[in-house]
This record gives sequence, C-alpha cells and structure tokens, in this order.
Amino acid sequence: MTPATKRNIGIGLGILVVLLAIGLGIFLLKRQQLLNYALQQVKAKVERKFPVVLTLGPAHFSDLNTVQLEGMNLVPIAQPTDTLLRAQTVSASLSVRSLFAGRPVFSNLEIDNARLTAHKTATTDNYSFLYKKRKGQPVVPRDTTKGTNYGLLVNQVLEAAFDNVPGEAAFRNFLVTYRSPRHQATLTMPQLSIEDGDITGQLTAVVDSVVNHVGVQGRIDAGDYQVDARIFALNKRPVVLPYVQRRYGARVQFDTIRVSLTDKNLTDDELTVKGTASATNFIVNHPKLSDSDVRFPRGGIDFVTRLGQASFALEKGTRVLLNKMEFFPVLSVRRLPVPQRVIGKEINGLTKRNQLLAGLQVKLNVESGETAANDFFASLPEGMFETLEGTQAEGTLKYRLSADLDMNKLDSLKFNSGLQATKFRVTRFGRENLNKLNEQFPYTAYNDKGDSVKTFLVGPNNPEFTPYNQVSDYLKAAIMTAEDPRFMTHRGFMEKAFVKSAIQNIKERRFARGGSTISMQLVKNVFLTRKKTIVRKVEEALIVWIIENTRLASKERMLEVYLNIIEWGPKIYGVHEAAEFYFDKQPANLSLSESLYLASIIPRPKYFRNNFNQYGDMRSSARYFHRLIAQLMARKGYISQGEYQNLDTYVNFRGRGLRAMGFVPRPDTARTTVAADSSQYEPLNLIDLLGGQPASDAGVNQEATPPAPPTKPTP
Repeated sequence: MTPATKRNIGIGLGILVVLLAIGLGIFLLKRQQLLNYALQQVKAKVERKFPVVLTLGPAHFSDLNTVQLEGMNLVPIAQPTDTLLRAQTVSASLSVRSLFAGRPVFSNLEIDNARLTAHKTATTDNYSFLYKKRKGQPVVPRDTTKGTNYGLLVNQVLEAAFDNVPGEAAFRNFLVTYRSPRHQATLTMPQLSIEDGDITGQLTAVVDSVVNHVGVQGRIDAGDYQVDARIFALNKRPVVLPYVQRRYGARVQFDTIRVSLTDKNLTDDELTVKGTASATNFIVNHPKLSDSDVRFPRGGIDFVTRLGQASFALEKGTRVLLNKMEFFPVLSVRRLPVPQRVIGKEINGLTKRNQLLAGLQVKLNVESGETAANDFFASLPEGMFETLEGTQAEGTLKYRLSADLDMNKLDSLKFNSGLQATKFRVTRFGRENLNKLNEQFPYTAYNDKGDSVKTFLVGPNNPEFTPYNQVSDYLKAAIMTAEDPRFMTHRGFMEKAFVKSAIQNIKERRFARGGSTISMQLVKNVFLTRKKTIVRKVEEALIVWIIENTRLASKERMLEVYLNIIEWGPKIYGVHEAAEFYFDKQPANLSLSESLYLASIIPRPKYFRNNFNQYGDMRSSARYFHRLIAQLMARKGYISQGEYQNLDTYVNFRGRGLRAMGFVPRPDTARTTVAADSSQYEPLNLIDLLGGQPASDAGVNQEATPPAPPTKPTP
C-alpha cells in the first residue's frame, strides 16, 4: 500500500468519525425530543387499543438507550376516578433505530413499586375491557340459545392472557389486589421476571383468607400460545387451592404442580387444547370423599381436550398416570339446550330446567394398562385403601369402566366396572389380614356415630356363635332372596342392582338405596367403618373383589359370619341373640314367618316395630313384602307352593321381644296387601323383583368356571 493510499484511508476514517460524532451529538441533543415523541406514540397506541387514559410521568435516558419513566397511571374511561394500574418507576430499553424511524420499540421492561387494583360490583368492574372483543375485530357468531360455548370462552381468555404477556419484563415489589362481593385476593410479588421467554419469580397470595407462598418457574412463547410452568410451595408449606375450599368445602393442596400447554386450535366454534399437567404430593380432603386425607404422591395427565357449545370432552390420546399405573380415559360431557331438557320427579327427580343436572349427558370410558399386581397396590392413593396398605401379590391387573348417563332418560343409565386379573394371587396381606374371615376373630360393633357398642368373638369360643348348618334354612333363604338373590353364584357385585340403586338415588337426590350385596355388607362390617364416603365404597369394592376372585372364603363361611355379626335391633347382634330376643328360640327352629320378619328388618334394624301399627296389626306394606319374598322363595324352590299358599303373616313374639314391642301382635284376618315402598326395606333387588321379571338378577358379574383355590397367603 502506497503512502498516498494510506493517507486517503486515514482521511476517510477521520471523516467517518467526525460524521458519527456529529450524528451522536445531534442524537444526544434531540433524543429527549424524540423520546417524548415516542412516548406519545405509545400512549396513543394503548388508548386506541383500550378504552383507557394512560398518563406517563417525566422520562429521561439513564444511559445511551435505557429510558426511565417516573410514574405511570392507567385509568379506565368508564371510571375516571378509578386507577387500575399505578407504577412508581418504569424503565425499558429503546431501540435507537426504531426511534429515528418513528416506530419506537421498547424491550427489557422493568417496573418497580407497581399496584394493580381490580374490583367488581354486582353491575360493573374496572378490568373486563382487557379481554372483551374490540371494534373492528372479527366476531364469531354465538347461538346463546344452545348454551355457553366454552370453546369460544376459553379461547378468548387464552388469547387475552398471551397477548398481554411482555416479551422481556421484570417486576419488583408488585402488588395486585382484587375485590368482589364474593371474593377477596391480594398477590404480593417481590420479584417476577420474563427474560427470553424464561419465567422466574416468587409471590405470596392471600385469597379468601387462604395464604400461599409459592415460587414460579417456566417458559412462555406468547406467539405460539405455548407455556410450560411449574408452581411450587415455599417455606416447606403446601399450596392450598382457595376457591375449591370455599365453593365445595374441600381442601386441595400440593407441593408442586406443572402445567404445559402445547397446542391450541379453534375450528368451527370448537376449541382443541393439548398439553400436560402433573402434581407431587397432591392431597384432597372432603367429608363426602373421605374422613381423612387422600394423598397422591405422584400423578399427571397428558390431555387432549375439546370444548364447544355447552360441551366438554377428553379425546382419545389422553393419558392419566397414577404413580406406576396408566389410564386412558375418553370423556364426553354435554348439556342440552333449555327447551330440550326433560324434567319430572318420576323421570329424573328434577323440577326445573335450570337445575344443575337438567339436560346433562355424560359418556365415560376408562381402560388401564396391564399392571403388575405389586405396582397396582403400590400405586393406590394413600389414605384411600388403608386396609390394603402393604399388600403384595403376583400376576397382573387391568381395569375397565364404562358409563352412559342421560338425564332426559335416566332409566337408561348404563354402568359397567371390572378388574381383570391374570394369574393373580395375594402373597402377603397388608394392614388387615383378610384371611381372618376363615378364623375366629374379635368383632366390634359400632353405631352410626362411630362409637363402639360391643365387642364379641366370632367363632366357637363364643357360646352364642351359630354355625352355618345350625341356622334355619328358611332364614338363610329369606335373607338371600331379599338382600342378594345371586349371592351363591356372583363374584361380589350385581351391576344391574347397583344401576337401579343409582337411578333411585339420583331421582331422590339422596342415598335412598345402598345396592350392596351380602359380600359388600360383610366387608363393610368386618373391615371398614360405617361412614358413607366415596373412598370407603371404593375400598369396599376392591376388598370384595379380592375375597371373591381369590376364593379366600367360601360362600357358606361368608354367610355364616354375616349372620353372626349383623345388627337385628338396638344392640342386638347375631342370629342367636336375634332368635332369642324376638322368639325365645334357637336359630335352627325359626319358622317361615319368623324368618321373613327377621329378613325384613335387616336394612333398618332399629325400626323393628315399624312392621306393625299401634294396635298390633301387621301393616299392609309389610304383609306385601312377606308374601312377595315367600313367592320368590317358592319360585326358586326354597319352599314348597303349599308353604307359600299357607303362609301366615302373623308373627308370634315371645319374651323380651314381646316386651320391646309394647303391644301384642294380632293374627292377620284381612290379608290385604299394598305394594311396599322399596326404600323402606331396601332389599337389594326388590325394584327388579317388583317388575315381575323372571330373571330379575340377570346381567350380574358372574364367572362361568370358578377359579382354582389359591394358595394360602402369608398373614
């Protein structure tokens, strides 16, 4: 390179430096003016987008491209005296190039000492404009006569949330308050930051007096409507969901919950959302669910949901993980438009078309993966199957459930639930030795309040224990006919009877019928509490399944224990005490009419006098029950036609039973009968029986070929 060339290059670089210096000088002199212009642009843009007044305080550059704003207020036009958002200091990076271009671009937003104050009254609020559709935006037609379109609603909420998430931001000392007639909430965020889509922060939430200290970590991509966030408890205290506790009286808490939204698609007024959710140490407590905490150490769901016009669905592809078990549910929930909802006390127990269950249609199918038996027992939620905790077994188990409910035609309810076993065998019992059914054991009877009434041995060492073959055949046949017609052949459950009970319970909106087989009643009395909770019923069903499907105890032994422990009147337990109390007899000598009476009082033993009026006459409904059960006993061959034809519904009480009655029963002369209210006695299959079907208990869960007896498990 020649000296002349070097000199020319040096002159050129010098000129460039001078021009840059001049440009920088002009920028430094004019940048405040440009900044003021940029802020006016921001103000105009926000006020065009929302019906608000944005007030910005004095602004200046703190370095070459960082702007600091001293104060900011956001006030809805509809409430000019109501400030929605106030911030003491706002700083952000401003692109110099965009500033000269007249289209200012801010990034790295930092807000200090901000207050967001939202409130709602019965008629108005100061925040809904943030997510309402604005003028000029396309509006999807909505047919409100068909109910709320949950797809459009959720899509609107998601879009409003993602559209208002800044790309880069840091909040320090941010206070959010919400007040309404029903709820109060305060969120204090010492720090929350979003950097390159990564979210980190901490907050203290006080919602309806429930205090939570939580941390937040995750990632968000607002443009693609994707988020993956983890919310976890701080200070070694669980996170408690406040709304559920106030609305439903349930305590729901967790240590960590993770939610991921991976896809959102709105098509033809239906929204499809895909994602995952998981939780650790998830605990639920509700008096109708259980009398103690139900804990799920680990659980999660990969979901494919579809929301539409008054409908919600979990689509195929949804997977639920419960510890080591996998379930694959398919769920469809739909509510018919108001004019199409059928009501009627005899149809579904509903009286108004706006009631919660009116017009509801639900279809559910659940199938589990084939699970090793030990993994199955290890995966059961803690506090839900306390009797079985620690149980070990061989083989595999697979669960299936299907249900179809249409409140417009409740009588068509369908329900099927089953646990399929392959080479299943219990090798070790858990907390409770189920094999005690085959041994002598102490039994404690409890009243409805859970207080113990008396404890006695069930076995030969108790002089009042009555072996199976020393109980009147009349009594055994009467009880099985009234309580469980297929006891000797089913495997613990009668699905048809369960469905009938469920239909009546829904119609009457109470537990009018139990639907329990003798096997289920036995398990409830021997191994479980008497509290009517969902958890207890599920635990009861699993224990029954184990006993029946492993042939742990013979049917005769099960009925023998049942007869010796059930209540037959106030503090009257066991068939020996019942026969002596009412008739001053041994159980083997009970007559047909006496056996029918004892069978009739099993569902409501404390109301043993109710079969008679104050004059000592047997009520017509009781006579109907006696003759109905006797007729069915004759049909099954338990008694002869002659015994049925000559049945005397007069019951001759003696001894203590006569004194307890307070009157002397009179012989029946009129023999009039009136159909009974089935819920008065609650015999398992009575509704079917009243229908006169010859195969009233068809469709029960039966096994064509009984399995081989298992080897005796280790206690």
